[in-house]
Amino acid sequence: MSKQYEMVIGLEVHVELATKTKIFCGCSTAFGGEPNTHTCPVCTGMPGSLPVLNKQVLEYAIAVGLATNCEITRNCKFDRKNYFYPDNPQNYQISQLYLPICRNGHVDIETENGIKSVRIHEIHMEEDAGKLIHDDWYDASLVDYNRSGVPLIEIVSEPDMRSAEEVIAYLETLRNTIQYLGASDCKLNEGSMRADVNLSVREVGSETFGTRTEMKNLNSFHSIMHAIKGESERQIDLLESGESVIQETRRWDDTKECSYAMRSKEDAQDYRYFPDPDLVPISVSDELIESILAKQPEMRLEKKKRYKEEFDIPEYDINIITNSKHLADLFEETVSLGAQPKKVSNWIMGETLKLLKEKEMDPEDISFSASHLADLIKMTDAKEINSTVAKEVFEKIFFEDVDPKAYVEEKGLKTENNEDLLLEVAKRVIEANPQSVTDYKSGKEKAIGFLVGQSMRELKGKADPVAVTEMLKKLMS
Repeated sequence: MSKQYEMVIGLEVHVELATKTKIFCGCSTAFGGEPNTHTCPVCTGMPGSLPVLNKQVLEYAIAVGLATNCEITRNCKFDRKNYFYPDNPQNYQISQLYLPICRNGHVDIETENGIKSVRIHEIHMEEDAGKLIHDDWYDASLVDYNRSGVPLIEIVSEPDMRSAEEVIAYLETLRNTIQYLGASDCKLNEGSMRADVNLSVREVGSETFGTRTEMKNLNSFHSIMHAIKGESERQIDLLESGESVIQETRRWDDTKECSYAMRSKEDAQDYRYFPDPDLVPISVSDELIESILAKQPEMRLEKKKRYKEEFDIPEYDINIITNSKHLADLFEETVSLGAQPKKVSNWIMGETLKLLKEKEMDPEDISFSASHLADLIKMTDAKEINSTVAKEVFEKIFFEDVDPKAYVEEKGLKTENNEDLLLEVAKRVIEANPQSVTDYKSGKEKAIGFLVGQSMRELKGKADPVAVTEMLKKLMS
C-alpha cells in the first residue's frame, strides 16, 4: 500500500504600502516612471545619507496588525540585514528581525471543512530592493532603483495551511483586509503583493515536519496554485525514490510548469543582522493605537451582515460586491443617491463585472462616478431610455464617465413615446408581415417577437419595447 502524504505550508507575504513617499526618504512610490527617476541619495545608498522613518508606514503596519488580531510591539526598532546584490544599493536591507512591529496574530479563512484559523507569527516593516532588468540582446543586466526604499510589510504565517486552496483563501482574506484598510492596493500583477511559499511534505498522521523549500516572489494566484502542486509532487517523488529533500530556495517557472534551485536556504546568521545605528527606536503610545483603531473602517464581515439586514439583495450579490471595497463603496454611494439597491446590484453584477472581465481590469480600476450610475438608473426607471440604450450609455460611462443625461440628449437616444408614431409604425409592420400576424393569431406567441423587432428597427431602437408590444397586440386583436 502506497504512503499517503500531506503538505505543510507557511507563507511570507510582502505587501507594498500605499504611501505617496518611500519608507526612509521623500521620493515618490508611484508605479512605473522612467528608470532611476524616483531616487535620491538615501534610497540609492549614498555614503553619509541618513534615513528618517515615514510615520504613515508605521500607522499602516499597526492598522494591518490590529485587523489581523496581532499584538503590537510597543518598543521596537530596525535592523540591518546584510547581503550583497546589485539591486541592493546599500549592501544591506533595513528590516526588523528582533522586535517586529506586530506578533502573534491570526486570520480566519473559509474552507470546505468550515472556518479555520491561520496563525500569523509576525508582521515586520522593511524597505524594498531595486529591480534588475536582464537584457538578452546586449547580454547585460541593468538596475532600476525606483522601487528601492518603497515601504513593505512582510506578513509571516505559521505553517498552518495544508492545501493550495487554503493558501488562496488565506491570501484572499489578507488582500481583502488590507484593501479595506486602504493600506495597499495589493495588485499582484504590479508586484504590490507577492508571496514566498515555504512547503514541505510528510506522511499523513506524522507530527514531524519534513524538510521545507521556499519558492520566491510568486505574484499571481495561478502561479501559486501551480507552484504548490508542482513542488509537492517533486518532493513526494524524491521521498518515494529514497532520496532526501534539500532545504533551498527555488524559483517557479510558470511556462515550464516546474521549479528549479536558486540557492541554498540561508539562516538569519548568514545575514549578520545588527540594530540599525541610523534609526532611533520606535515607541508606540496608547494614543497612537487608539487613533488608528478609531479610523479602522467597517470590514467585510460586518459589511456583509449589514447588507443582509439593510438591503434586499441576494447573498450571492453581497459576497461579490463586498469582496472589493471599491465595489462596495460604489454600491453604497449609488444607493445613497436614491437608486434602488437591487437595481444598483444588477448593474454591478451584470454590465460592470462583464466589462471588467472583458478588459481584464480589477474593480479598483473603475473610475466612473456613482452619481452617473444613479442618473442612468433613474432615466431607465422613468422610461426616458430603454434597456438597450441604457447598456450602450453605461459602456460610455464605464470607459469615459460621461454624464448620461447630456450624452442621451446629444445623441438623440431618448425613448420615443409619441403614440401616433408608434401606431403608424405598428400598422406598417403588420401590413408588411401578414404571415407573422397569422402565426400570432393561431397561437404562436414567438411571432410577436419578430414583429416587435421589426418595429424597433424602424424606430431606430428608441422606443419602449413594452409599449411597442402592447400597440401591436392591440392592433392584431
